Amino acid sequence: MSNPAPLHAASLHAALRAHADGINPGEAAIELLINHGCFLARHDFRDRFIRLATIDGTTTADLDWPAAAEAAHHGGLPCSSSERQILQIAASLADGIPVNLRDSLTGLDHRNLHLVVTAILHAAGHPTTS
Repeated sequence: MSNPAPLHAASLHAALRAHADGINPGEAAIELLINHGCFLARHDFRDRFIRLATIDGTTTADLDWPAAAEAAHHGGLPCSSSERQILQIAASLADGIPVNLRDSLTGLDHRNLHLVVTAILHAAGHPTTS
């Protein structure tokens, strides 16, 4: 599927949020990726794993979580170990993809661990304001 013209960051974030709206785990996963700041800024990631659509005049963006997680896990998406861990946790929240928490949490720095905890709270229906 080909994407329409690329969106700037704020519009892409809004489109991803629109697609996940009302689904706590999906919202949490999107916020985790937005706040992490790595993958959504990368053209190789956006071009391969994000599909744009317009529904009733609203642009939405769907992320192919299984393909992105698989690519990161098997080296098809260059990334650091902490970037891979964040993506796999987000994919698990959004799409139920199994993740080994022992492997996915070990070695995360304080900032990334805070992002994950915030995402877990949001996914469970307890979004934080900060």
